[in-house]
Amino acid sequence: MKFLNLNVKKLRIFGYAVVAILATSCGPAKDIVYMQDLPPNSILTLQEGGELKLQPGDKLDIIVHSRDEELAKMFNLSRAVNSGYGTSQPPLYTVDENGKIDMPILGSISVEGLNRMEVAQQIKYRLLAGNLLRDPIVTVEFPDMAYYIIGESGVGRHKFPADKINLLEALSMSGDLSISGKRTNILVLRTENGKQVPYRVDLTRADDVYGSPVYYIKQNDMIYVEPTQVKANQSTANGNSYMTPSFWMSMFSFATTLVILFTK
Repeated sequence: MKFLNLNVKKLRIFGYAVVAILATSCGPAKDIVYMQDLPPNSILTLQEGGELKLQPGDKLDIIVHSRDEELAKMFNLSRAVNSGYGTSQPPLYTVDENGKIDMPILGSISVEGLNRMEVAQQIKYRLLAGNLLRDPIVTVEFPDMAYYIIGESGVGRHKFPADKINLLEALSMSGDLSISGKRTNILVLRTENGKQVPYRVDLTRADDVYGSPVYYIKQNDMIYVEPTQVKANQSTANGNSYMTPSFWMSMFSFATTLVILFTK
């Protein structure tokens, strides 16, 4: 009976060791929760601006309306063309390397750094100032602008649903991060002055999210969500990667338990 009790005790110790190994091999929960340092009832200050602004290479659609439709047509690119195969996409204006577009009648217009409303206001002002139309209504759209998401999230090319969206909104519209996505080191690659500049954001820290230069997403931003260490280990030939500190701590704990267990 004494021998049986001893074995039960040893088995119990062995079970504790297994649990300890499993616990240390799991990723910490603190790396999963978004903005976990945010105090209750706190108020966050949003960054100013954030609207999409035109850059060289961007495309935009401009439509001028007026009670005199015949005159208004002069300022529009030819609209959707009806063919035997359906309706094709209307041509778009492209911002040239000098930040300008060339409109019929109005000529060259500088649009770099302007948002949708500012472009519309500038065109409307020119139409009125030149007595070209008495009651112009100008609509400007950015139908081709998009951002990209790759990695442990809903990958793909995503068009902007509004004039401005933030990083959290962009990730949510892609289906959010998978549980294997590393929330503490989101990489955003942004093109600035002909160069791609990397920015990193820790989604578990509120200040890091709301204070980031990439809090508002711009056209052509590339958002990369890297895998957690656990996911990365699973993709290696040795799934339980022996190069991680947690693995060696687990093995040390396991070995110590075995020595205690079989030397008594």
